[in-house]
Amino acid sequence: MKKTLGILGGMGPLATADLFKKVVMMTEAERDQDHIYILVDSDPSIPDRTSFLLGDGENPLKHLIKSARKLESMGANCIIMPCNTAHYFYDDIVKEINTPFLNMIVETGKKIHRMHSHIKKVGLLGTKGTCDLGIYEKIFKNYNIEIAKPDSKHQEYVTKLIRNVKKGHFNLDTSNIYETIENLKEQNAELFILGCTELPIAFQVFNIKEKTLDPTAVLAESAIRFMGKKVKEN
Repeated sequence: MKKTLGILGGMGPLATADLFKKVVMMTEAERDQDHIYILVDSDPSIPDRTSFLLGDGENPLKHLIKSARKLESMGANCIIMPCNTAHYFYDDIVKEINTPFLNMIVETGKKIHRMHSHIKKVGLLGTKGTCDLGIYEKIFKNYNIEIAKPDSKHQEYVTKLIRNVKKGHFNLDTSNIYETIENLKEQNAELFILGCTELPIAFQVFNIKEKTLDPTAVLAESAIRFMGKKVKEN
């Protein structure tokens, strides 16, 4: 029986397309028919997650549940969501569906624990909501991994980069991002988590060479395996 993967997207559309592309590019296949059947619900009208979590905006939970249920009703056997901040609502979404829902932050923690077990502290680059609300700390404490986060000045630099990617603006001075990474290195961070799904796109576009881990790619890899396919070897 054909298995179907559902992507709960729209947060933002470019990050959704990036995850879709990664699933396709990372799947070992010799022909179209070897790939995974994928359903994408990319709803950009879902209220801003960070705005709500910081006390200024509509609660996106009912919209996230609606999208998950839609994918489930269409036959998804597994759901994945390319938005780090939206994982704050993960437990509440899971309660409302019966379909397996892979948690991107959990899969990232597992990957570090499995592949980089010597690393005890990582630097987190993400939205202010993701950083302030401890979305990664909640999971990473299970793997004894500490989190270093940018101070308020450097967080603004990261926020600006994320917003510009969402706008499709790529003519930027990235010196502030390098400064932010140095700030995290001073906190003894050994690896940098691209904890907003716009950031892997930005780091690729601007060719930022640092020791990073892309949770979107980790999620794609986990989804491929969950769907019974093989991950393409590099």
